[in-house]
Amino acid sequence: MSSAIRKSSHTYTVSDYLSWQGDERYELIDGEAYLMAPAPVVEHQRITGNLYFGLRLCLKDIRRGNIDCACEVFDSPIDVLLAPDTVVQPDVVLVCDPAKLTNGKYVDGAPDLAVEVVSPSTGRMDRLVKRDLYERSGVQHYWLADPVTLTLEWYCLEAGAYGKPAVFGRGDTVTLPICGGLLLQLDDIFGSEPAVERRGPAL
Repeated sequence: MSSAIRKSSHTYTVSDYLSWQGDERYELIDGEAYLMAPAPVVEHQRITGNLYFGLRLCLKDIRRGNIDCACEVFDSPIDVLLAPDTVVQPDVVLVCDPAKLTNGKYVDGAPDLAVEVVSPSTGRMDRLVKRDLYERSGVQHYWLADPVTLTLEWYCLEAGAYGKPAVFGRGDTVTLPICGGLLLQLDDIFGSEPAVERRGPAL
């Protein structure tokens, strides 16, 4: 996730990006550097972790069944290089082509699944800019998890384009058609009961 705060008016390449130092994290999209949002809130991290561990358990169960599956799942921060001027850090990625991981530093090319957990500061970026980016970069599956509506929007690439997303919520089961089917219960992702709002001190 990232907020639309540009590093400067210049355009950059992946080589520039990989040379940057410091604690600030950026994403590079079509040569423009976007400052990533500050540390996410608890619910964002909870959902991200549930998605990561849910997919990881699916892969573990599949391998126990002696099904050949080369997929690996990663959570952020991990760099995903999509073009010479584009590198992003989705909240969760699933990569099924080992050749895209051989450099040992980043995902070199489109993952099979990219997941973004939406926050108020990243909603427009995730739903417009990144949707367009993932579509033209050939990301087969794009999930948008919304901690407010407790829904999962699923974009699937067909004939080189995303159509209208399928929308799922608590009580639903989704099956990613990879490695014989990766099945997630969304109650395990969002919780089976409504989240209780707990207000802390204003920041």
